[in-house]
Amino acid sequence: MKQKQYSVQNSPFIVPTTDGKIIKEHFGLATDGNSKISIAHMVAPAGWSEPFQTPEFDEFTFVIKGKKQFIIEGETIVLEAGQSIKIEKNTRVQYSNPFTEPCEYLSICTPAFSMDLVNREP
Repeated sequence: MKQKQYSVQNSPFIVPTTDGKIIKEHFGLATDGNSKISIAHMVAPAGWSEPFQTPEFDEFTFVIKGKKQFIIEGETIVLEAGQSIKIEKNTRVQYSNPFTEPCEYLSICTPAFSMDLVNREP
């Protein structure tokens, strides 16, 4: 019998967080062990921010609703719904939502997101 050439994800891995951010990984290390790519649906609450980091993966972000702020190598960029960005690996970046509405977005990382590769600053 031929193996299926597709897989449907009905039960994404919900990443435990302490900052109110919702992270649902559909494909990646936590869900299917894929180290090449991770795809996550996220919601960052109003006022949310992360420390600066210098990831060892390319990260693509597509904003679905709201706005998201990026500080990339000292430059501040704000994306709105319908916009996307690719941030090359080994680039120092800070992600935040300093706005009054939640931000819903998709994040795709190649290779897959891993705490070992994100290099967050204290």
